[in-house]
Amino acid sequence: MTHREQDVLHSIVESYIQTGEPVASRTIAKHGKDHLSPATIRNVMADLYETGYLSQPHTSAGRVPTEKAFRSYVQSLTRGRVLVTELQRLRAELSQLSTMEARVERSSHMLTEMTSSVGITAAIPASSQTLHQIELIALADQRVLMIVVTRDRRVRNRVVTVDESVTEGELVSIRNYINRNFTGWMLSEIHAELERRLEQQSAAYDAILKRLNELYAKGLLDIEVVPEIHLEGASNLVGLDLHLTREKLRELFHTLEEKKRILQLLDRFLEQPAGELAVQVGLAEVHPSMRELSLIGISISLAGGLSAKIAVLGPMRMNYGKAMSAVYHVGQAFGSLLV
Repeated sequence: MTHREQDVLHSIVESYIQTGEPVASRTIAKHGKDHLSPATIRNVMADLYETGYLSQPHTSAGRVPTEKAFRSYVQSLTRGRVLVTELQRLRAELSQLSTMEARVERSSHMLTEMTSSVGITAAIPASSQTLHQIELIALADQRVLMIVVTRDRRVRNRVVTVDESVTEGELVSIRNYINRNFTGWMLSEIHAELERRLEQQSAAYDAILKRLNELYAKGLLDIEVVPEIHLEGASNLVGLDLHLTREKLRELFHTLEEKKRILQLLDRFLEQPAGELAVQVGLAEVHPSMRELSLIGISISLAGGLSAKIAVLGPMRMNYGKAMSAVYHVGQAFGSLLV
């Protein structure tokens, strides 16, 4: 495109984002900074129509930007300057939360508040987890609550029933044994070392190791590596004119309820290096019901091999500048906290 075509096209996109209505040449002539005549703009719009940047829903109507037009518009945007005060505010709010799960949930809420779109946050643990500490608590009916905290501050709980009653003192001894010997170890390494120690003949005569062996056999350090995903604001899509039938709208919400589909969506379109914004205009490749939606996101690398994906899902005619800024600031605040 020429500079004139690009200026006219981006003015059309901005007008369409604001109104949702087909844009006429006189609208661009009235508000354009180049003071072009309606006739000149009509000629430019005709060329843009021929090259696939504009569509014309009705013969007498104005023109509507296509996905191709939105992509051109997004490419022309810069992230804008980093607002230090906004970054500090978001970081302070997240730092009050002690668990990764709570931060993931709060971050998606922040994005929804800031953009009036769908906020998505995913914390993806490394395949090899590192132990921070364990806690063991005796419960009634010969049950034990086993709590495992990994280096990424994720907490896993499991209640098991033991063959014989176990005292608080025995549990404290087991806890101290694990924390003293294995804090900072990868779980796979702990499994191998514990199995080696428990196979030794002396373990059969050590009361603490016998108790430890029972809890270990019941899955003391077996942790399922599952991403923490939170999505908020799906109801914001209801009032939008997405040209969906009731059945297609139901399919859209069903898609958003499946965490596996959301994670696939993030993995597929947020492939940029960590810290760089990615924008995908039109998501028909994911599902036909998402044809008129766009995704803005960023990947963040965290300590301990953990990674996070911060994103906003919204209508194609969203305020991209505002959404890009929100995603970037929340992503930076999220990533700046110590895991």
